[in-house]
Amino acid sequence: MKRRRGAVLAGLAGVAVLAALLEGAVRLDWLSALVVAPPSALPEAFGMLWREGFVAQPFALTLGQAFAATAAAALVGIPSGYWLWRVPVLGQAYEPWIGAAFAAPTILLFPLFLVLFGRGYATTIFVGFIAAVVPIVLKTREAFLAVPRVLFDVGRSFRLSEAGLVRRIAFPAAVPGIFTGLRLALIYALVNIIGMEFLIDFGGLGRIVSEMYFRYEIPGMYAAILLIVAVSWMFLAALGRLETWLRPR
Repeated sequence: MKRRRGAVLAGLAGVAVLAALLEGAVRLDWLSALVVAPPSALPEAFGMLWREGFVAQPFALTLGQAFAATAAAALVGIPSGYWLWRVPVLGQAYEPWIGAAFAAPTILLFPLFLVLFGRGYATTIFVGFIAAVVPIVLKTREAFLAVPRVLFDVGRSFRLSEAGLVRRIAFPAAVPGIFTGLRLALIYALVNIIGMEFLIDFGGLGRIVSEMYFRYEIPGMYAAILLIVAVSWMFLAALGRLETWLRPR
């Protein structure tokens, strides 16, 4: 507990120092206020966003879309990664293709997605899903491959069935690797969803960043970006708690 509290305090101290440096750089004209908003302007910017209805609803929309995309990717990616491990020939055949898809900038296909799904939440969620499912598949397979064979031998010595080996040994041992994939999936889903919202001027916080940019409300734009960081932090914290709950004790 003390170590965790110290880490939190160290992180807050780092943020405070960075904010003070930015404030000083802007006030001394080392950085233009037309490019970088001074931290002292952000509280007023948050107030402006709140008064204009640009906080609660967009925050909830982006949060909901990121959750839907990541959850759908987990429902598809974890079983797919499991079967790529369970049937080695499938893993050897398809892992290179999946890895190549991971490197592809799928958001560049947004005109095609607009034609298929229209300018709506289906498009943004699908873009997030496509970005999120690949790391989950790859990390799930990698996590199962990393389970020591001796654990399976111990399970067989207790006459566990194949399903029991997976449920009681393989899956609990693979949980940390699977959650690494989920964290990556969340990051990629959030980035792509917000990018899509920015491009099509629709949805939640990405649309707010776009609107603040076109209105040239620089402090408001940075305030919206901080809200995006808050969404990411909330999801990562929730995943951390879920991983702790699922890990074997």
